[in-house]
Formats: sequence, structure tokens, C-alpha cells
Amino acid sequence: MTPTVRSAAGSDIGCRRAVNQDSAYTSSRLVAVADGMGGHAHGEVASAVAINTVAEVDASLDGVDLHNVDLLSTLGTAMDTAASRLTDVADSDPSLRGTGTTLVALLIDGTRVGVGHIGDSRAYLLRDGELHQITHDHTLVQSLIDEGRLTVDEAADHPRRSVLVRTLQEGSPAEPDLFTVEGQIGDRFLVCSDGVTAVLDDDEIHEVLSDVAEAADAVDRLIALANEGGGPDNITCVVADLVEGTPSDAGGFLFGAAAEASNAS
Repeated sequence: MTPTVRSAAGSDIGCRRAVNQDSAYTSSRLVAVADGMGGHAHGEVASAVAINTVAEVDASLDGVDLHNVDLLSTLGTAMDTAASRLTDVADSDPSLRGTGTTLVALLIDGTRVGVGHIGDSRAYLLRDGELHQITHDHTLVQSLIDEGRLTVDEAADHPRRSVLVRTLQEGSPAEPDLFTVEGQIGDRFLVCSDGVTAVLDDDEIHEVLSDVAEAADAVDRLIALANEGGGPDNITCVVADLVEGTPSDAGGFLFGAAAEASNAS
């Protein structure tokens, strides 16, 4: 059996934000989510830059046999390029100083899944009914948990739980986590911004991913639940299923701030 990716994505402004600073991208081999840094200058610009860079890297793989591609090197290059472009953008427009974004990207070749991650947007894997968080948050509270100075329950309500210790940021080199996951047919991946995970716990996410068969319906349900929970932030997610079948010839699709910028240009 030959695995291929069937994915769906959605991005919503939420209930309390004036601007959607999230962006997402999906194709038959690559999915990604970026969350522009709240409280910083024009986070929507940063997330769009990151996602557009990912989309360009994906387009460069057209006609290429992915079996011959180093997935992690490709993702690492994309993140380095995105960081450089953020610096260039800030150099040309001083109002964009300090802008930054999270980024999670999955590059998939059959059962080979490359993961690139920086920030607190997350990737999950649902396999055989069990949910696994496969990324590790780059936040202050996660560092305190890792050091044994804070429990998971204490972290949930910590006043500095949103403080990031690593992001794609102008003026700084990218320092992403890069790793591989061995996929199998039947796997379901969720890539999402913290507008999902700040509201929904793992049990709620597990229930949606397990019970809602269609990827697009699962995306809609996660967004609806996050909004029902107050929607304090922008909400963006991609649900990607590894299924048996022929890869789609459809090109990639932009969502959120990246799509809005594309439509405006």
C-alpha cells in the first residue's frame, strides 16, 4: 500500500482579537502552521513570511522524487530562509522591528515524516486510538517543567505560560527542532496554533480527532470548540491523514494571514 496525505485546514480570528496573526499551508506533501507573535509588531506579517517561504520550498519539490530528498535539511533550510526574510523585512521597515512567529511544518514522503518546529504551536499524532504530542513547546513554563520546578497542572494557569524562549525572529538565526516520525497508514496528524491548545485540553482534542472522520469536519469542530471556550486567540489548525491512495495533483493552499496578504496583492 502507498500512503498519501489527505488534509484540511482552517483559520479563524477568534472572539477577542482584532487581527488574525496566524497563517497555514497545506499540500499533498507539506502542511504547516505559523502564529505571529502576539504583542509584537505586525505578527501577521511574520507568519505570512514564514508560510510563504514554506510554500515556495514546497513548490520547488514539484517533479522531484522525495525519496532522494533530505526532509530535515529541506525543512531546516526553509526555516533559515524565513528568519533571513524576517530580518530583511524589518531592515526595510523599522516598524517591523521585533516581529516574529512560531512555525510547525511536516514534510511527508510516504511513511517518512519530517518535522520542523519552533515556538509553541504544536503537532500531534493520533495512532491506534492514542494521542501523542510530538513537538515540545519552546516556552518558559515548559522549561520550568523540564527542570522539575513546575508541574503540568501549575503550568496551565501560570501567568507567564505564553512567554516564548525560541521563535523565528528578525535579527536572530533560526534554532528549530528537526526530527523524523515513522508514519503508517491510518495515522492522523494535527498541526495547530495555541489558539486551539490554550482552550482545549488533550482529552478534548483526542475526542474530536477520534470521533470525526473527515479531516475538514474535524478542523471545523476544533475551531468551533475553541470559540465556544472563549476564543481568546486566533485559532488555526491542519488535520492531515495518511491514507492509501494516489497523491493529489492539486497545488498548495494558503490560509489565515498569508491568504489575506495574497488576496490583497
